[in-house]
Amino acid sequence: MRTRITGGRVFDPANGIADEVRDILIEGGRIIADAPRAAGEEVVDASGAIVLAGGIDLHSHIAGGKVNLGRLLMNEDRTLYPEPLGDFCGCGGGRAAPTTHATGCRYSQMGYTAVFEPAVVGANARHAHLEMADIPNIDTGGFLVLGNDDFLLRLIAQGEGQQAVNDYVAWMLKATQCCAIKIVNPGGINAFKFNGRALDLDETGPFYGLTPRRILNTLQRAVTELGVPHPIHLHGCNLGVPGNVKTTLATIGATEGFPLHLTHIQFHSYGTEGDRHFSSGSAEIAEAVNANPHISVDVGQIMFGQTVTASADLMSQYRNHGIADPKKWIGMDIEMDAACGVVPFNYRDTSFVNALQWAIGLELFLLIEDPWRVYLTTDHPNGGPFTSYPHLIRLLMDKPFRDDHLSRIHKAARAHTRLAEISREYTLDEIAVVTRAAPARTLGLKDRGHLGPGARADVVLYVEQPDREAMFAAPRLVLKDGQVVVRNGEIVALTQGRTYALHPPSDPLMDKRLERWFDEAVGLKAKHYQIADGEIRGGEGPELVELNP
Repeated sequence: MRTRITGGRVFDPANGIADEVRDILIEGGRIIADAPRAAGEEVVDASGAIVLAGGIDLHSHIAGGKVNLGRLLMNEDRTLYPEPLGDFCGCGGGRAAPTTHATGCRYSQMGYTAVFEPAVVGANARHAHLEMADIPNIDTGGFLVLGNDDFLLRLIAQGEGQQAVNDYVAWMLKATQCCAIKIVNPGGINAFKFNGRALDLDETGPFYGLTPRRILNTLQRAVTELGVPHPIHLHGCNLGVPGNVKTTLATIGATEGFPLHLTHIQFHSYGTEGDRHFSSGSAEIAEAVNANPHISVDVGQIMFGQTVTASADLMSQYRNHGIADPKKWIGMDIEMDAACGVVPFNYRDTSFVNALQWAIGLELFLLIEDPWRVYLTTDHPNGGPFTSYPHLIRLLMDKPFRDDHLSRIHKAARAHTRLAEISREYTLDEIAVVTRAAPARTLGLKDRGHLGPGARADVVLYVEQPDREAMFAAPRLVLKDGQVVVRNGEIVALTQGRTYALHPPSDPLMDKRLERWFDEAVGLKAKHYQIADGEIRGGEGPELVELNP
């Protein structure tokens, strides 16, 4: 059966369409080329509505070990924020650490249809996939965390060569059914295990004698040579440390021409100017991003209120655990692999530091010129819950609204930001880029993030409103693969999503080598570590992302 969405104002930047009234024709779960009306078509009148592709969140912690630890630590979260609206939702809730069911429902209610977990530790990958399969109405994928795992560090330290690293990365991607590579504080998590408390870009780490720069460059080359569409997704050195703007700029300069994605860049854009020795480095970072077209970023915007921070960067989380709010935290070592720290936090507009962090994130959004290289995130839940996206969108699109909020933050923070001087307001077309088209492009998802023929029929209708927060908080209609799942902000159906993965080829000799490594060092059979296709999404298997040639 065909469905025709007619009369809506279409914004489809991937296909060069901006505010055009045109029909969207759907058949078999995909968008097809427009054709004359036929008998039996279902017609959806979208007059007065804005029509966008389904939203794609490039970076949101939605599943896996640290997410579950966050739920455990913040059990009061589900009491304060019960389940989403609708007859189909009755499995708990939560805001900072929502249940899997609530995660899918709340994303759907905002018009999102795909979300990517950006930090899957290999040892927890099977659990992460089981959780992602339990999230309704959204497609998912995971980014595998490498850069502190012992096998990789040994390969590099012993000079085994780039091909051996490439084969290992390929083996790990397939074994964990992930679709990109994430580095968290390269070498720093491992250094913490040897009692290190900081590790800068060109500082030699303990035991393996490697610098973060060398680890980063080696993995950058690996993903490029393997054809992984998304560049290295980097959580850099010195997260949250005043003065880390210098490290971030040095990291941009260290890429050797390889593409690089800098994640939650707001947390890496701090200077030391002023009597409080904490200042914004956003102008310098934006200038560097603007000048380097091979660099992309997501912001990790701070949003005021209670949340919980969860990160594999135990070095950073240990440093911050003393300011936990409420006063509780969890830290754990994942042997031979990575680590994890979970620290609750309440961002306040009356705090100088928190208020300036909020302003720094907005400065970055507004000063980085190319919307195709900056993606809308809060690093959920680290900067704030993903449910705050509609509010963030209004801050970007509505300068008077932004200025009103700026007037209410800590007075000293206002004096340390140039936010009031920035007149830029995001357009609807730019919002469609940063929340749809750009994330799809960087992940290599050719049938996502647009409304052209062949695309997945993930379509959202928003009622045009001057209040952009209200507009983006409750879509009139959300279609997932052509099926209506949200109507007027309420869940009306639940559907199973898909999992995206990459299976690059690797030398069979790496299989034998890793079998020995798992037997001798890990204490787990490699065949038990590897996730079979039949284990993904109830036996449906993953949808493979096409490798770059």
